[in-house]
Amino acid sequence: MKKESKKRLEATVPLPAVFTAPIRPDLVQFVHKNMAKNRRQAYAPKQQAGEETSAESWGTGRAVARIPRVSGSGTHRAGQAAFGNMTRGGRMFAPNKVWRKWHIRTNSNQKRYATASAVAATGVSSLVSGRGHRISNIEEVPLVIAAEAESLTKTKEAVELLKALKAYADVAKVSNTRSIRAGRGKMRNRRHRQRRGPLVVFAQDKGISRAFRNLPGVELVDVTRLNLLQLAPGGHLGRFVIWTQPAFEALNKVFGTQTEVSQQKKGYTLPAPLINNPDVSRIIASSEVQAVVRPAGPRVTKRPFTQKKNPLRNTQVLVRLNPYAQVLRRAELLGKNKKAAKTAKVNHKKSASKKFLDILKAD
Repeated sequence: MKKESKKRLEATVPLPAVFTAPIRPDLVQFVHKNMAKNRRQAYAPKQQAGEETSAESWGTGRAVARIPRVSGSGTHRAGQAAFGNMTRGGRMFAPNKVWRKWHIRTNSNQKRYATASAVAATGVSSLVSGRGHRISNIEEVPLVIAAEAESLTKTKEAVELLKALKAYADVAKVSNTRSIRAGRGKMRNRRHRQRRGPLVVFAQDKGISRAFRNLPGVELVDVTRLNLLQLAPGGHLGRFVIWTQPAFEALNKVFGTQTEVSQQKKGYTLPAPLINNPDVSRIIASSEVQAVVRPAGPRVTKRPFTQKKNPLRNTQVLVRLNPYAQVLRRAELLGKNKKAAKTAKVNHKKSASKKFLDILKAD
């Protein structure tokens, strides 16, 4: 068993063309958000909630609001306002309706593009490890195992296979993160929360689904049924995927290539990348590009704009526009000082005379 588990795909088999598809996180997030809405169930309050009482408005002329009021007498409820969203026991404002737009249709070409992009991202080790998967000990990404793995039927055999591949650390991580949900979902068949583990892709189910289905966080999918919700959970690229050899070889039939049409998806060819080298900064700094571009000009140190200042608030700008304004300002200050000195002198005389009169009155 361990010898078979260590088998790898031969190096002579080329990498499927889907791994050269452009990686588009924006498109993946858009399509994932729309697809995730298609699992929602309609919910709404009872249609008669808050309006099951017999209430009529008293109309005008009673000096009360025209809100409907409960009929009858002899109880506290009689005469109380009803129906309105501001009343006690009334209906809510704008309640949800079951005919709301719960589901969203997405363009088929967009979904195929997003799925191909998610598959391509599974072959980038930095994206897979950045998503939190434990892949530091495995030998290669994408990880391809022998076709005999599709015939496994026991969970014990699946665990031995993952340990031989050094991929069991990702399953142990999921087991350690399993916890009870905080909230009402505990009573709605969503009692536990846990991380995502590896995704096993197979071509034929000869018992492999029974072998892996009881491992925490491990999911299985047929290569002809690849799903974006599984390839990029949460809209985040880089799911750790374990391919069986027949599934890996069938990718060109499922998605086709940039030149050959897919055998499964009618009239579909893979999107071609716009540029072969995405390192734009390296392209700009290359000698070929620098040889034909215009040389850099002198660095401009002057401010590209002039700040306009208000001469009525800024004295320096005012003096620059009207030099005589400084003379007027000085004269104004001198006049204020002269007037203040004169006022102080008069006040001093008044206080002195007042003190003299107070002395005379005292005598």
